Amino acid sequence: MQFEIIPVTPFEQNCTLLICPTTRESAIVDPGGEPARIIAALERLNATPRMILLTHGHLDHVGAAPELAAQLNLPIIGPHRDDAFWLDALPQQAQMFGFPPQSAFSPDQWLEHGQQLQLGERSLEVLHCPGHTPGHLVFFDRAAGLAQVGDVLFRGAIGRTDFPRGDHAQLLASIRERLFPLGDEVRFIPGHGPMGTLGEERRTNPFVGERRSG
Repeated sequence: MQFEIIPVTPFEQNCTLLICPTTRESAIVDPGGEPARIIAALERLNATPRMILLTHGHLDHVGAAPELAAQLNLPIIGPHRDDAFWLDALPQQAQMFGFPPQSAFSPDQWLEHGQQLQLGERSLEVLHCPGHTPGHLVFFDRAAGLAQVGDVLFRGAIGRTDFPRGDHAQLLASIRERLFPLGDEVRFIPGHGPMGTLGEERRTNPFVGERRSG
């Protein structure tokens, strides 16, 4: 799987273009803002967008999804239905964080754990990894050993759980039971910051790794 990471919004959220190298079909994952930059990247990469994928319902991950969906005639797919309340609260989120006004929306398709999405000749597995939000999803290309993990896991850190319906114990379980078993060699793209490998986080992450203190 080819990919391009485009940090968007003042939160430097990693919008990711996943691209089948054979067909050039692409998925836009977590377009939080700056739709013109995302479209320019698609054109530069000669990629044909087929879908918008959302890991969870926070504004910095979904803010540009409706505009891109309308402009490019794309379906919005995900997150899990348990994040519907976050999408319903987008107007309040925008006001709270000083973003332009945002309307609530619902995706064209909610996703469940274990589903698979076809992107050209590549397959993406859907993993439900709650904790940061109750409906958070991870998208995993097993053949490429690549996971888009949103705000579940970061290099040396984990997602926040102090937002409504966040659950710290649930987040740790998601990482240990659904991410780490994918394999130490798997590379992950987080929602913010640099990429990492699951093996490095399993060994050294101070919050959930084997060497954590306490």
